[in-house]
Amino acid sequence: MIDQLIFENLQTKIDEESTVRDELHEIIQSLARRGYLFQLGRHFRVDVAAWSQELTVDYAGRSTQAILSRAHSTPADQLKPVLGDATKEILAQKQEVARLRAVADKHPFYKYNGLWTRELQNLVASIELCAWLGGLQEHKGPSSTSFMTIEDVGKFLEIPVNLKEEDAFHLTIEEYLLALIAMVEELSRLAVNSVTLGDYNRPMEISNFIKELFAGFQLLNLKNDILRKRSDGIKYSVKKVEDVVYDLSLRNLVPKGGASA
Repeated sequence: MIDQLIFENLQTKIDEESTVRDELHEIIQSLARRGYLFQLGRHFRVDVAAWSQELTVDYAGRSTQAILSRAHSTPADQLKPVLGDATKEILAQKQEVARLRAVADKHPFYKYNGLWTRELQNLVASIELCAWLGGLQEHKGPSSTSFMTIEDVGKFLEIPVNLKEEDAFHLTIEEYLLALIAMVEELSRLAVNSVTLGDYNRPMEISNFIKELFAGFQLLNLKNDILRKRSDGIKYSVKKVEDVVYDLSLRNLVPKGGASA
């Protein structure tokens, strides 16, 4: 006869896993709510900046990406309040990551990593965009003035990065690179919108930056299929910004000293 205890033990394990997933989901949903407006804007072409103004201040303020989207309609010299608001929200999300880590560290990392990886990527993309725009200055490492390295991000979020021998919560290289790709996509949009604001210097800055980033990605031998496909898309962002710069040059609107971009 088959011992029924075998199935009772299996049910106990199933119940335990369900409890863990429920606990993780509660924390992850808190992170997801802060990225909700951003995802709508990217995937459904919603005017995030305009729509967020129609929502309650409390709800709109909970989305870091919604706050950062205001950069698309704010002159560069007036960005300080936007970056201040974004930093406050990023710090709030950092607390959620601490909660997530406290729970996740008790369980096998790759068993549950799929639950939070997308939201962690979104957060890192927000951190990188905020830093590139001029925020989070005190958290950038001395080796880079334009963006934060994976070590910088890990130090800021107070989480390990790229763990190899320890089964614990951490930021993976793949998550970091996917976040950089998301930032590049957002910067390519910003290049177009900057021209609308009459800022002809920013597209040059963006062009230089994403070209350097693209050159770095080309040095990588990527084995992750999703990451390889997404990184291939950077060239389209580069082309999009190059077209903006070319159009500016045709109209003699390239700032002095920017022609080399």
